[in-house]
Amino acid sequence: MGGWRDNLIDIEPYAPGEQIRVPGLIKLNTNENPFPPSPAAASAAGSFDAKSLMRYPDPDAGELVGILAAKAGVSEDMVVAGNGSDEILAFAFRAFFNSSRPVLFPDVTYSFYPVWCRLFGISYEEIPLRDDFHMYAADYERENGGVVIANPNAPTGIAEGLGFFRNLLDANPDSIVIVDEAYVDFGADSALTLIGEYDNLFVARTFSKSRSLAGLRLGFGYGHADLVVSVNAVKNSFNSYAVDSFAMAVGAEAARDDRYYRERTAELVRVRDSFTESMRGLGFIVYDSSANFVFVSHPGVDAGDMYGWLKGRDILVRWFDKPRIRDHLRITIGLAEEMDALFTAISTYMKEKNIR
Repeated sequence: MGGWRDNLIDIEPYAPGEQIRVPGLIKLNTNENPFPPSPAAASAAGSFDAKSLMRYPDPDAGELVGILAAKAGVSEDMVVAGNGSDEILAFAFRAFFNSSRPVLFPDVTYSFYPVWCRLFGISYEEIPLRDDFHMYAADYERENGGVVIANPNAPTGIAEGLGFFRNLLDANPDSIVIVDEAYVDFGADSALTLIGEYDNLFVARTFSKSRSLAGLRLGFGYGHADLVVSVNAVKNSFNSYAVDSFAMAVGAEAARDDRYYRERTAELVRVRDSFTESMRGLGFIVYDSSANFVFVSHPGVDAGDMYGWLKGRDILVRWFDKPRIRDHLRITIGLAEEMDALFTAISTYMKEKNIR
């Protein structure tokens, strides 16, 4: 075999949730929004002029950035847009974390963080969550080259308050703190309110969750202008036309349509809270979630077995075969009728297994 194979990258990539296409599948495994995008976004998609695709898009995503800046009450030089928050976060990792000190993030969190660190050669240290799966700012008061926090956290759905972030930022004035707010619209307090006080804070957001545009791949970030300059420098070193024209047009209308997304988000939260109480009635431990999913376990249930049993009945949830959380399932909140069907299936499973 050719020696060129020795030069291939050897890295374990991020493993996304299964994307199975089966008629009638109840898909509750990848935290997609069960509601369609807003009518305004759909109208923009339907009326998009395909002839415009002969030209490159605006490399700065000016219109979209302007809308996002105005809604956040910040200047446009404090906003950057990209292909999903995953791309924004990857650019931020490459832009911010260039010291020899380790970047800190929880041991139970979004599993893309260690992948990016390995990809970019960044030293990192995983800080164990407490037994209640909460984070404590004091655990991050140690030498570091940066801090990354998902809030609400994934896969737990647990959110930390602004007091946590103030303490975290006060304790780390010489490090950049990234707050990944993919799920913030479902019940958490946003660190964006602190952006004017801390020039070392960067907040990443996405259109995939509350705006129902997971298939569009559109994300954005907020931070001090110097942070955004650095992220843009990395972006333009990979792809200076990161956001395509179609995504910008649809995303702009989705960003404007606050009323629709707030109504749908409120409805989803109602379904989430009702499902939480029903599951607790079956004896499940369900952590208080501020996201569009819940994290559940039961002392008598083998989570891996129940995941497989549900999958065999065309219901997909997420099971992580990892230390500390292999006894848990992460369940995306779908439509009310989907959650009712899932609850009925879980009740049947419990009876079949004689679990009380």
